[in-house]
Amino acid sequence: MYITLEIDYAVRIVDYIIKHPPRSAATEICAATGVPTRFAMKILGKLSAKGIVCSYRGTGGGYEITGEPKNITLYAVVEAAGGDYLFSRCLGNGYCCERGGELPCTYREVFMEVTDKVREVLESKTFDNL
Repeated sequence: MYITLEIDYAVRIVDYIIKHPPRSAATEICAATGVPTRFAMKILGKLSAKGIVCSYRGTGGGYEITGEPKNITLYAVVEAAGGDYLFSRCLGNGYCCERGGELPCTYREVFMEVTDKVREVLESKTFDNL
């Protein structure tokens, strides 16, 4: 299992912006991170909507981090780009397991445990300690 390309790109973008204050132009971010412009703009919009970055228009515009790197977790970026992390689709709202049966699925319990552990690790990592 891999993280999505969008999440990978989001982590690269946030890392770049943090390391190049105060503001970074979208073209600069794309060139340095290898993220295609259209994809970067979509990701930057998501990061902006979640309050991780702030965008400025016009001359001297660009993107900057809205808070301190010590307050931005890896999980916050993963969630902004890809939504709530779940190890398996069976953990999502509205998912109906086709296995049927009277008893709860034992795999679901294990998948929830894995999800919790991954979230715990991602939430413990901030951009000042990566």
